[in-house]
Amino acid sequence: MLRVDPGRVTIGSGPTFGCIVLEDFLEALAKRVRPNDTGLVMYRRMALPPSEPPPQGDKEMLRTNVLFKHVQRFLTPTTSLVSEVGDSWFNTLKLRLPAGCEYELQLRYCSVGWSVGAVLGYCCAERQRQPERRVLACIGDGSFQMTAQEVSTMLRYGLNPIIILINNGGYTTLVEMHDGPYNVIKNWDYTGFVRAMQNGEGKLWTAAVRTEPELVAALAEAAQRRGELVFIEVITHRDDCSKELLEWGSRVAAANSRKPPLGSSV
Repeated sequence: MLRVDPGRVTIGSGPTFGCIVLEDFLEALAKRVRPNDTGLVMYRRMALPPSEPPPQGDKEMLRTNVLFKHVQRFLTPTTSLVSEVGDSWFNTLKLRLPAGCEYELQLRYCSVGWSVGAVLGYCCAERQRQPERRVLACIGDGSFQMTAQEVSTMLRYGLNPIIILINNGGYTTLVEMHDGPYNVIKNWDYTGFVRAMQNGEGKLWTAAVRTEPELVAALAEAAQRRGELVFIEVITHRDDCSKELLEWGSRVAAANSRKPPLGSSV
């Protein structure tokens, strides 16, 4: 194994060579490797062309796949998309990002509530780096309840993210792994809660949507409110989730239900 770090290269567990610029090393490596398109060829054999769910009726409860159809259309080269732990993982991973659109998610440690604080930090950084860029976050209600107070700090510092709060009444990801009454959470008046944190200070616009036409109107309004924090609560059915979450949840449930090896200590 070659371990390449900034400024040095280590061969296996043996010698280490210093004073090596990473850019120079990669340029030299690129001249020695041969292209291998096997993975791409296999992907093209299996991949299906992207498709969109059909429009919903004016009074039909909004479905999650329709929500992300409109998130896809909302993305621009100056969007920074932040995905919370849970079904937003699987839904945002299927989006096709336009060139320049940035994307952040935290899958490895499954830290529920991570995205709210991440939006705060990302907005502060982008204000200095690229003020024209805007953060768009997709956050579930269970995750939001973990770290919701950071929205108060966003309002204090005049930050302008667009937060899409997906309210399905609980921890949907955990429902698919092991359902029980502990996965149902107390429903909040989310838009009222955010307005209470504003308390007359800071620029804020909120909306609660239940149908596709309401979502379309809310996103159009959000695009016009460039200098404001936009908070859109999207109400969906408790059992509405992606097929990827259903598959992943069943596999995790099967792994969690395995008996420990004979003779092992718990």
